[in-house]
Amino acid sequence: MEKVLEVLVIGGNRYVGKRLIATFLAEGHRVTVLNRGSSPPPTGVQHLRADRDDERQLTDALGSRVFDVVVDQVCYTPRQAAIARRVFTGRTRRYVMTSTVEVYEYEDSDSLVREEAVDPSTVPVDAGLPWNDPAFLEAHYGEGKRQAEAVLAAGPGFASTVVRVAHVLGGDDDFTGRLAHYAERLRTGEPIAVPTVNRPATYVYVEEIARFLAWAAGEDFTGPVNAASSGTLSTEELCAAVAAHVPGGRAEFRPVEVGEVSPFSFRRSYGMDNARAARLGFTFGEARQWLPRAVAETLGKGD
Repeated sequence: MEKVLEVLVIGGNRYVGKRLIATFLAEGHRVTVLNRGSSPPPTGVQHLRADRDDERQLTDALGSRVFDVVVDQVCYTPRQAAIARRVFTGRTRRYVMTSTVEVYEYEDSDSLVREEAVDPSTVPVDAGLPWNDPAFLEAHYGEGKRQAEAVLAAGPGFASTVVRVAHVLGGDDDFTGRLAHYAERLRTGEPIAVPTVNRPATYVYVEEIARFLAWAAGEDFTGPVNAASSGTLSTEELCAAVAAHVPGGRAEFRPVEVGEVSPFSFRRSYGMDNARAARLGFTFGEARQWLPRAVAETLGKGD
């Protein structure tokens, strides 16, 4: 077995996070979870309670502990990133932040987007914005992640990587309700609103992103890395996969020029290039191969 790691996971006790923790444990690593105590960690995991937005509380909860790697599942703002950088400098050799495809919200390319399209070292940071306002944060999710990346990347002395995660599918615990949205419309025949020009996107299977995060934790590379399965999927392909579990269901698409559209329907490209991950040593699977399994799991027919 390779070296046993002392791992801290911040937040993320559900969905991807619980699979990540299970992967670390299966590999024999020692895992500590830090959250506000809203959900207990699994057996065999140490639990620290603290509000990561409260620097003193976070410092006190950590005490004298040090870690080989920290995986931050819930860093959404530059303020949170700045606290983390101050608190964990000297406490860990490596910091892995879960970021998002939404950092590319200003990109719109027919080609798959590579990491250099958004260089964290060039992103301006404005800590004075109302990041504590939930409505503001929700409306500026991609910007918050982009600025958090910038804080972690600023200057030497803090080895970090940011994993830009594609839209995640799969699992019977998918809490988003997005595939259920399609299932209901297929069942009732209600139109599915899509943009007049509906772009495909890249996705990642929930088990695969957990494996990738666990793998990245043990590596030494820094900087951003895209995490997406190979191949793009369209709304029509997603609906076809859902239709296999809705007897008699039919998909009727209603193009709209403005206004709200259905989940996983995009007016611009959300495709990420995963070549850097492959060069570093991790090969993602093909989205079309795992899609039927992911949909079956989420719709309750994964046996």
